[in-house]
Amino acid sequence: MSQPHVMVLAGGLTHEREVSLRSGSRIAEALRRHGVEVTIRDADAHLLPWMAEHRPDAAVIALHGGRGENGAIQSILEMARLPYLGTDSSNCRLAWNKPTAKDLIHRAGLPTPKWFTLAHDTFRDLGAGAVIDLLVGHLGLPIMVKPHNGGSALGAVAVHDAADMPAAFVSAFAYGDVVVVEQFVPGTELAITVVEDENGPRALPAVEIVPTSGVFDYEARYTAGFTTYHTPARVSDEIAGQAADLALAAHRLLGLRDFSRTDAIVDAAGVVQFLEVNVSPGLTETSLLPMAVQEAGLELGAVYRDLVLRAIGRDSAATG
Repeated sequence: MSQPHVMVLAGGLTHEREVSLRSGSRIAEALRRHGVEVTIRDADAHLLPWMAEHRPDAAVIALHGGRGENGAIQSILEMARLPYLGTDSSNCRLAWNKPTAKDLIHRAGLPTPKWFTLAHDTFRDLGAGAVIDLLVGHLGLPIMVKPHNGGSALGAVAVHDAADMPAAFVSAFAYGDVVVVEQFVPGTELAITVVEDENGPRALPAVEIVPTSGVFDYEARYTAGFTTYHTPARVSDEIAGQAADLALAAHRLLGLRDFSRTDAIVDAAGVVQFLEVNVSPGLTETSLLPMAVQEAGLELGAVYRDLVLRAIGRDSAATG
């Protein structure tokens, strides 16, 4: 077929709107450099009428947070019979829910830090102080507190002193009524991108993440100079292989499609532990997927153009 007309969805009314707009702009320009016609659209009340009138050939979802990762917009595109890049709606829901994803990873025998999931009313009913004492006694310190879903580390806090736990829970509960309380594992933080091609999923070189603050939070992710990245990661070939195997296993186990990014930590024993997975990785100038693509000797626009063509072919085969 001739070069397709692609709709890039960016924006959305979430805490990550600005990041999404930056991702959408970057991938749009990358696709245009490869001759693809691109229209950037927001996920608003004008979207469905515009789709019905203009009938784009495929969609690229550059929405972050719940709008782009919890399966809702994927369901809309499926109902509209519009091919799109990325994981289908049902498996997006699995990956979006951090405890569910970690539970599936754990049940498969893959390493992930010990964790508990707690609802806001548990603290109200049983008393915050008593619950915090139990958590510290069981998990030790430091502890990572984060919303049970969400992206860009919004609401995530590393707690090194039990006195700071109440404030950490307030921060996490600002983004939802359920939190994940996870053992904080010090070590080397890695991000491993998986991209599919005609031969199946492949893991790209891992990116090592070294935030100046010690925690890869929202500010460290999206503020230039706040984090140093190493591509490829400064790890042994054995650990790089472990990281690739873990990311590929997570991609397959959670039923992900086209691309994904697994966040992991290499502990003191050299074991690569799963932290979480992202079905709509950022594409900004400080994002990890484009770094991995470049280190692999690939070009971002070409990778996404090929994925668009695969998505269109996949949809044609399913409806043919």
